[in-house]
Amino acid sequence: MTELFAALSVFIAFHVIPAIRPVRAGLVRAVGLPGYIVGYSFLSIALLVWVGVAFDRADTDLLWAQQIWMRWVPVGVMPLACLLLVGSLSAPNPLSVGVKADRFDPVRPGIVSITRHPLMWALVLWAGAHVPPNGDTAALALFGLFVLLGAIGPWSLDRKKRRDLGEDAWKRLSAGTSSVPFWAILCGRTRLDLSGIGWRQAGVAAVLYVGFLAAHEWALGVSPLPY
Repeated sequence: MTELFAALSVFIAFHVIPAIRPVRAGLVRAVGLPGYIVGYSFLSIALLVWVGVAFDRADTDLLWAQQIWMRWVPVGVMPLACLLLVGSLSAPNPLSVGVKADRFDPVRPGIVSITRHPLMWALVLWAGAHVPPNGDTAALALFGLFVLLGAIGPWSLDRKKRRDLGEDAWKRLSAGTSSVPFWAILCGRTRLDLSGIGWRQAGVAAVLYVGFLAAHEWALGVSPLPY
């Protein structure tokens, strides 16, 4: 467990420290924005690999026995997590981590009608859904960390985007959205924009989900299916 905690601590520090504006600005000045993005991405992947290796080698203790119903939790939750992940990488979104922000239409928000932070909530759903069927200390440390990071992320991003966009633009763009998934829909501030999400995003998410199911046992040695 020592190596796992070390890997997780470095992973947290690596993501928290560059989020400090003067630190990030200094790094960008030193290596340029493209160099910063490439370097940050490469080191993020390397740290994730280390976390995975440390998790595999951890001397863990069982806290609760797995029940069949627990295996249904990630199977049922991951389709939404995949849709949010695909949407975060393809749909315009000036309110969070996203692409093509200048093409965002508040009248047709697409995936942002569900949540303005689809990437963060995809992470929370993935990690949280894997807690019930993995009741050991190493799994709780790993998935618990990602739940925590995913929960803090939206709050931090809201502060950053509100400051960057300005109060008027923030209110106009975020009026029909919510941080918590589906909350703006339940409150009547927006509707689920299925046409904005589109069949293409839904289809890619479905392929991704099936791919995860098919590769899970091969990659991790454990079948994700509840039978």
